[in-house]
Amino acid sequence: LAVAFVPAVLLCHRPMSVELSQILALSGVYQFATLLTVVANPSVANVVEWFHAWLLVSGSLVVGWAVARGGRGPLAIKLFMIACTVIALGTLVSAALQYARRDFGPVFPSYPFPMHKNFAGTLLGLASVMAYLNPAWFGWRPRRSGWLLGLFLAAIAATQSRQAMLGLVIVFFLVVVRRRVDRRRSRAVLFVVVAAIGVVGVMVQDQLQSGNRFNSTQQRLTWFADSIQVWLTDPWFGVGLRWWYTDRFEARFQPPNAEIEILTSAGVVGLAAFLLLFFGSMGVLRRIDPAYGLLPLMVLVCRLAQAQFDLFWVAVAGSLPWLVTGLALGAHAKAVHEEERTRRAERLKGRV
Repeated sequence: LAVAFVPAVLLCHRPMSVELSQILALSGVYQFATLLTVVANPSVANVVEWFHAWLLVSGSLVVGWAVARGGRGPLAIKLFMIACTVIALGTLVSAALQYARRDFGPVFPSYPFPMHKNFAGTLLGLASVMAYLNPAWFGWRPRRSGWLLGLFLAAIAATQSRQAMLGLVIVFFLVVVRRRVDRRRSRAVLFVVVAAIGVVGVMVQDQLQSGNRFNSTQQRLTWFADSIQVWLTDPWFGVGLRWWYTDRFEARFQPPNAEIEILTSAGVVGLAAFLLLFFGSMGVLRRIDPAYGLLPLMVLVCRLAQAQFDLFWVAVAGSLPWLVTGLALGAHAKAVHEEERTRRAERLKGRV
């Protein structure tokens, strides 16, 4: 991403759109707020993560803008979907081999490389949102997006990633009931919503009643409580980014919740700026044409929902929603520019 950012920021089309500038400004507010914790808690990991988070958000926005504004948005989406298809197929192959051993637990994919179930699940969850919405600027036929959606959902079911299921439940529901969309989608997807809610509910209930205090649900509850104790050390400015890599606390884990992670790292000030970044960006995207604004809006919603029970600041999952936002805004700006050029040409032709 850093390598792509350098030519993108130097060579991208200018001026940037008003919408992109507004979201970049919101990112700047978040960076300023987290700079306070960097100053209050000086460490190498703290400084490095501050630049890292800025690149994941603003860097991804600029790279996405540069690619799509230059007319390569559909190609970028196609390459991403090819990569996700490989991961989905690898997940199903791993599932088949695991089920053959009569092991029906969560699948940790081994192909094309070993990965955690929640990485594969959340990544394919974001890809599912993109396949389901399939905006016109993708240039895809509905049948292709339907096949991809089915493949991704099957792979997510194999991983049993509850974070991915929760994100999809919220997105599918919002898209179906939302009035301002680019086109209406079938309400049949609500059956997927009901099934996912049932599966997640049963899995959580079983773990709560199991008596095993080391399963994922019980462990998260313990981590939440321990994280609150860390946050109380400095409620306003937090104890520093990547504090779990230091020796300051006995707890050495990244909190599996976006808001709690920000609270511990950057305090109340940082959390306020984080919420402003997300909900401010959603407000910007809601105001543009749904043909371009609905996709990045729902990808942000999906990622925020996933991060209620998952790590937030991880490179791929953290950067992808902003990259998609940059792509959509770049595609929107390109379409507006071409429309204006067409109108100008027609006016000149009329005068002649």
